[in-house]
Amino acid sequence: MNRHTPTRARSARSARTALAAALLVAATLGGVHSAGTAAARPAEHPGAAPSPDAPHHGAVAGARTPGRDAGRDRAVAALRDGRTAHRHARAAALTHNWWGIFPQPGTHDGITATHSVDTAYRVSNADNFTYAPTTKAQNSCIEVVTAYWNSGNELWAWDWCSRDGGPAKILPLDADFRAKYTTAVDGRPAFSIQLVKDAGSGNRWSSYLYNHRTAQWELLYRQSGTDQSDLDYGWDIFEIYASVNPATGVGYYCTEARNTVFDSSTIQLRKNGVWKPARPADSPWTEANPSGRDFLCPPLKFLQAGANDHWTVRQ
Repeated sequence: MNRHTPTRARSARSARTALAAALLVAATLGGVHSAGTAAARPAEHPGAAPSPDAPHHGAVAGARTPGRDAGRDRAVAALRDGRTAHRHARAAALTHNWWGIFPQPGTHDGITATHSVDTAYRVSNADNFTYAPTTKAQNSCIEVVTAYWNSGNELWAWDWCSRDGGPAKILPLDADFRAKYTTAVDGRPAFSIQLVKDAGSGNRWSSYLYNHRTAQWELLYRQSGTDQSDLDYGWDIFEIYASVNPATGVGYYCTEARNTVFDSSTIQLRKNGVWKPARPADSPWTEANPSGRDFLCPPLKFLQAGANDHWTVRQ
């Protein structure tokens, strides 16, 4: 099944309700905020300025297209198949869960956000993945994924419109990436991305990264076609594929990401050429009050830092 199929039942072990029910609750309680004080607002998002439909200023340097390294590509192919089909035989041993916002059908033709990154976070288990934050617009051909896995920490442009799917562009989250694309937000490095449907192009989508050195948006990946996700909403979420470390009784990532803050701020939706912050009416939370236990990490906290344009997941 696809990774966000609404009718898929959540496992009894984690007592997760069906996604469709979670969406219904989120839509009903869309205006709910955390009881605590909202986090300080991040710096102004650079995407609020020029339209990304204007000519871009070059492609992202250093991004690789799968196909140049046979061994690496076999790993990516296995990942692609596993993400789509839940790894079949090993699915029972993995917990797949997510939390964040789901921009609703007809509310947008573009999405932009600023995402935190932690290059010190290391994943040890080959079956475990943390996609956080990860963003896709409604019916878009592209999902921009911050991917932590045991082959490295990377930024992906996941292609949802090709037959094979999977990461179409891969950018290592290394020192060069941080120097070009990140700035400090609440004391942590963060980068800004945009996904937009190109005007007059059918269903052609472009993804951009903001280069702070040049103060310009750079094209990451562009694709057209039919979205193969079979979902009519978008997402900006924290997502895990995790298993329990028998030595600790919690997910491997719970220990490995103990000091990592996953943060998505200044989330905006574009409609009719206008960018506006994501709101409860158009971008409900997937759940109002998720439990860290359902994510194999009891100390995990899910903070609604904005309404609904900013979320934080941390211990």
